[in-house]
Amino acid sequence: MKMKIDVNDLFHDAKSNDTYVKVCAPMVRYSKVQFRTLVKNYGVDLCFTPMILADSFCQNEKARTNEFITTVNDSPLVVQFAANNVDDFLDATKLIYSYADGVDLNCGCPQRWAMKDGYGCALLSQPELIHSLLRTVRNNFPSNFSVSVKIRILHELKKTITMCQQLEKCGIDFMTVHGRTPVQKSGDMINVDSLREVCETVRIPVIANGGIKTLDDADQLHKTVKCSGVMAASAILSNPALFSGSNKTPFSCIRLWMDMKDKSEDRITFQCYHHHLVFMLEKILTKKQKQEFNNLGTFENVDIFLKRYVLNSYDYNISHNINCDIDDYVTCHFDDKITTKHSSKCRGCSKSVCYCICDKYDQNATTGNYFSSFVINNDGIEYMDSNIFDE
Repeated sequence: MKMKIDVNDLFHDAKSNDTYVKVCAPMVRYSKVQFRTLVKNYGVDLCFTPMILADSFCQNEKARTNEFITTVNDSPLVVQFAANNVDDFLDATKLIYSYADGVDLNCGCPQRWAMKDGYGCALLSQPELIHSLLRTVRNNFPSNFSVSVKIRILHELKKTITMCQQLEKCGIDFMTVHGRTPVQKSGDMINVDSLREVCETVRIPVIANGGIKTLDDADQLHKTVKCSGVMAASAILSNPALFSGSNKTPFSCIRLWMDMKDKSEDRITFQCYHHHLVFMLEKILTKKQKQEFNNLGTFENVDIFLKRYVLNSYDYNISHNINCDIDDYVTCHFDDKITTKHSSKCRGCSKSVCYCICDKYDQNATTGNYFSSFVINNDGIEYMDSNIFDE
């Protein structure tokens, strides 16, 4: 078991110092352990995992292997699950309890596939279910293991306030409130007034989310709505040093990303390494250089490009004074009783006894391809699609 960090202490310490907790958002396929380690070197206090489907995590070994990797120093860490029933959410939380500092229920994802399957924003219309999910998990774990929820505001302020007050009564430790409604786009303005009303009404810490591009944006949002924390998503991908005050990705950050890859090349996919750099180099490369970089296909060619066009004047002997210890991975042991119970369920309807036509799910389950096929067929996310962010 990893040493626990009480997430509540982060909010208490921040309040004592008249500041706020700086948070890296849960982002599909991008909030992996390597990136979490990177941003914690540049002012981030708290990281979330990507949103993980609780049912797939319980049922499928490949899902657990792909979606949850951690290290000894990967803390404080909150694991975010998408769940639409208590059994999945509770058992998924039990599986990761020894390796994380808290669990979060996603009630803010607006993607069509999530809404269709009763995840994310779909839960906002089922307050009784949300209450049951959160209350059950809260009652089954000690107080130093945080339980939280991430939501979006509703069209009506009164309903938003009522919802947040009801969530607080579930016994959760904090909530993240995205300042847009489920139907708004990522470029739309956030509703600052609603965020401020929520922060003034509830007594638990509130992390405000949406529209953060720079540290000044985060400072201003904290000052305006009096939130306990500020969460960044797309902007921190483009600039992992955002919370340290940098306006674009510093060379030291790029160099650290390369070092982390060298230390754990067997643990990081080329896609992950390359995609993150595409974001990081957005404000650094010319249009022609971007086209060339986007078409590179090997670790070696990426590093050659970086040394030639980006780090050609960088002093590699500079002492970073930052943590590059990404090789101390934790071997996660998941309870066989839980995983066996869920693996016997139908892949289509998630029931132990199947009453539907689920041949394609059963076939994928036996071959271990279900989780990958689910993402490919249902995610609807293209390369560099901004919809990967619940922002």
